[in-house]
Amino acid sequence: MALLSEGEIGQLVLAAEKEIESASTPEELSTLKIKYVGRSGILTLALRGLKDISPEDRPKVGQALNSAKVSLEEKIDARTSELEAAARKTARGFFDHTLPGTPYFLGHPHPLVQVNREIVRIFNFMGFETATGPEIETDYYNFEALNFPKDHPARDMWDTFYLQDSELLLRTHTSPVQARVFEKRKPPIKILAPGRVYRHEAINARSYYTFLQIEGFYVDADVSFADLKGVLHAFVSAFYGDVKTRFRPSFFPFTEPSAEMDISCTICGGKGCSVCKYEGWLEILGCGMIHPQVFRNVGYDPEVWRGYAFGLGVDRIAMQKYRIDDIRLFYENDLRFLEQF
Repeated sequence: MALLSEGEIGQLVLAAEKEIESASTPEELSTLKIKYVGRSGILTLALRGLKDISPEDRPKVGQALNSAKVSLEEKIDARTSELEAAARKTARGFFDHTLPGTPYFLGHPHPLVQVNREIVRIFNFMGFETATGPEIETDYYNFEALNFPKDHPARDMWDTFYLQDSELLLRTHTSPVQARVFEKRKPPIKILAPGRVYRHEAINARSYYTFLQIEGFYVDADVSFADLKGVLHAFVSAFYGDVKTRFRPSFFPFTEPSAEMDISCTICGGKGCSVCKYEGWLEILGCGMIHPQVFRNVGYDPEVWRGYAFGLGVDRIAMQKYRIDDIRLFYENDLRFLEQF
């Protein structure tokens, strides 16, 4: 391409401005932009040819070319916006009644919320009322009131997130609601405490650092372990239908005796898979009779009152219900997964 003088640059700009003003569509303007300031446009190629002119003329010609390029880009963009605004204004004045309506995406509760609500509904039907508590909890309510003395090794089972103040933490279970309710009310008490809890656990197919938990407890003058088993069997039947169950001895500082309840794996039907660690059984909750020391901590006489407590993880129960083999799917916000529920 022949090198342009300052006068030729000015003439080129005038010609380009006339073309811009006469353009009637954004498509025409896009073509003009490519013609003048695109990668192979007239002004772009002229800028590349600056090396071939004398050093004395190079600054003046370069400045003129740059100014022309910037000016034309601005005029093209402004004219494009003008034409697009006019097109939108025209479109608003026309309505085609034969076009189908705009579909709206209807949201629905998250699968974990659905499972949480179903569990609460079942226990509410059995006479449990719902209570809640703070997610940022004190060391006293999360541990000491529940028979976890300071420096007791059982605290290591809960992988706690402590805040800067060592007396505050992200609650590791919803059991603190139990102690808070006991301090305010006298038996008989039949409470369900759903909520989010936090534990410093490795993220993998079976565990996550935050999850939903539901704590249940019942205190009265004549409560037995048989009552606890009956309530839990009724829940499993209502929620899962026909599955096998078993109780295994366990340890929790706030219950004595303590147990864990298993159901036959709903994913493999008890044959063994990666979710149930090829054992055919899945733990769904821990439970037991409330420890006498917990009663003493809140001013209840353990010689008068007896009670049971249980805690279940909503996330793991949702995995079993929907036959999901990776807990992380619930937290990745992938609509392709969530829209299935």
